[in-house]
This record gives sequence, C-alpha cells and structure tokens, in this order.
Amino acid sequence: MNGIAFVDLAAQRSLLREPIDRAISRVLAHGSYIMGPEIQKLEVELAARVQRRYCVTCASGTDALQMALMALGVGPGDRVVVPDFTFVATAEAVRLVGAEPVFADIDPGTYNLEPASVARAWDLSGPPPVGIVAVALFGHPARCAELERLAQRHDAWLLVDGAQAFGARTDGVSALASGLMATTSFYPSKPLGAYGDGGAIFCDDDGLNSVLRSIRVHGAGEEPFHYERVGLTGRLDTIQAAILLSKLTVFDDELEKRRNVATRYTEHLCGALSTPTPEPGVEPVWAQYTVEVDGREDLRVRLADSGIPTSVFYPYPIHTNAAYSTSPVVPGGVMVTERATRRVLSLPMHPYLDESAQDLVVSSLLTALSQQ
Repeated sequence: MNGIAFVDLAAQRSLLREPIDRAISRVLAHGSYIMGPEIQKLEVELAARVQRRYCVTCASGTDALQMALMALGVGPGDRVVVPDFTFVATAEAVRLVGAEPVFADIDPGTYNLEPASVARAWDLSGPPPVGIVAVALFGHPARCAELERLAQRHDAWLLVDGAQAFGARTDGVSALASGLMATTSFYPSKPLGAYGDGGAIFCDDDGLNSVLRSIRVHGAGEEPFHYERVGLTGRLDTIQAAILLSKLTVFDDELEKRRNVATRYTEHLCGALSTPTPEPGVEPVWAQYTVEVDGREDLRVRLADSGIPTSVFYPYPIHTNAAYSTSPVVPGGVMVTERATRRVLSLPMHPYLDESAQDLVVSSLLTALSQQ
C-alpha cells in the first residue's frame, strides 16, 4: 500500500514532538491540571485571532454549542434553525437544551445554509424560531451577513458553528467574528486540533462572557459553593491548552499548505467532476476537500483498492435519523441536502500531503472515474 493518510496527525506529531513534549512537561511540573495558566494564555491568543473580545475554552465542540445555547436561555418551547446537512452535534445541542431543531437546506456550492431556505422556517405553524445556527461546513464560512439580516428581521439571533472553520476568513475577517457568538472544536482532526477533545466559544458581550464562564463550572457564582444557574463540567484541561498553544506556532503555515493542496486538487479535477466553489472573498480553511460524484460507493471501492482513503461527510440528512425524525423541515424541503448526501466524497486533506501523494490521489480518482 502507498501509505497515504486521510488526515496525517503522525506527520504533525513528528514535526512538533519536542515543543509539545516540553509544553506537557511544564504542566506536569506546575501541577495545575485544571484551569492552569495555559488556559488564560490560550484564550487571549484565540480571541485575538478571531477578532473578538472574549474566548471561553471548554471540553468539546458540542459543549461549546450547548453552553452558547444555555447562555442565550434557549429551552423547551423554542425552535432553532439548523442545517440538515452537517455533523449531528449542531442539532444535538439544540435538543440537549430542550429545544426543537428546524432543518433547512443548503447552498449547493458551499454546503452551508441557504438563506432563502432558512427564511421559510418562519412560515411553519407553531412558535417562530428564536435563532439560527449557521455551520461553516468543511471550513467554508457561511453567508453570515445575509443570515444576520434575516435573524434581525425576526428578532432572532445568529450563532456560528465554526467547529471546522477556525482560521477561515471572508474579506479578511474571521469566520468566527460573525453572530452573537461563535463556537469551534479542537477535536484532533480539526484544522487546529488537540490530543483529545476540546472547544471554545467566542463573543463580544460582557454579560455573555460572564455567563459562559459560570456555565463552564457547574453554574458557579462568585462565592465558593454558590451556584447561580445550572451548568456543566465544561472545562478544557490544561494539558490540552498547552498542546494547542504549541500547535498555534505552525498553524498559519499549515493553513497555507492546506490551501495549496486544495488549489492543486481543483486545478486537476475541475473538468472531471464537481469541485468545491468558494464564494468571492472567502478563504476557506479546507477542513475537508469534498467533491461530488455519481456512483460514489463503487468509486470508493475502486479507490480503496488503490490504497486511497476517502470519507463521506455526510451520508444522511439529519432529519432522517430516528432521534430527529419528529423535528420539522422547512417548507419546500431539503432537495439540495438530499442530493448531496448521495454524491459527496471527501478526499485526503491535510497540510502534510505532498505533491507526489496528491498526484497519486488524483490519478487514481481519474482512473476510477474512467472505469465507471
């Protein structure tokens, strides 16, 4: 086999072994494993990178979404618009706070929420949505300016789920600078990934910042053992913060390499199949490079036989899963989502995919397409 990795964390580990090991050793030496000094340092640096006043780190990207919804007071009787084509955590967080997700369709070029579809959520009978969660899927910023205007017309809010999009920009502005709040994930395979789970919430409001920090620690107040609200055990541990600080030293270089890989894929594949189409002014972070093909499962088998790993993100609309089958879909349906789930195919994508390995992915894919 050729040894091509879908996501090559081992190559990154080889590069960063010494600085990360030193960072972990410093934490072991000072012993502040929970809320140690690396947490505050990381939060300051992350907030600056996404151009927001506050960053509140937490235990996972899912916790980040749930904490943000809790801080907004979302609960039973509320509806929140989410994309039907994304990882389930976006809808799951809505359910975890007792609210109801409303599933909307996506734009075929970016796989992010289509504002016209979102607008139809207010045509449903029953309570109107209180907010929108816009996912920046595969590292492509969503159309947040349009979605914010739509939310404002209905006295609702916009929350950006940037689990896959830390580092992405639109017209030079961070994808996580939009919305009342934005969240991200540090799952190991994300563009900025820890050596375990982790996440963060970004905001500009003093009150939201205080509430989020309270929720993160069981809803604690200023006095010991005084609890102002129901909260979570939602802290990021200090060792993960130390690892992330080390990874930030190479993050910008890794982003540039990801963009180069994406550019080469598009140059070689755009005439043979449907390739991603970033909107003008958008700089994706390329968490995934996702194409669309006919006969996907047969193609995956052929590629696997050639030693080329692929993934499918995502094979089903969320609303078709048993846990979400009773939740409403916007009027007009989710035709783009349904088509995407049948056709999307994600190719190897990471900063350490060299040109020779990428050429093998491309040639194997083109050969497999010619054999269909």
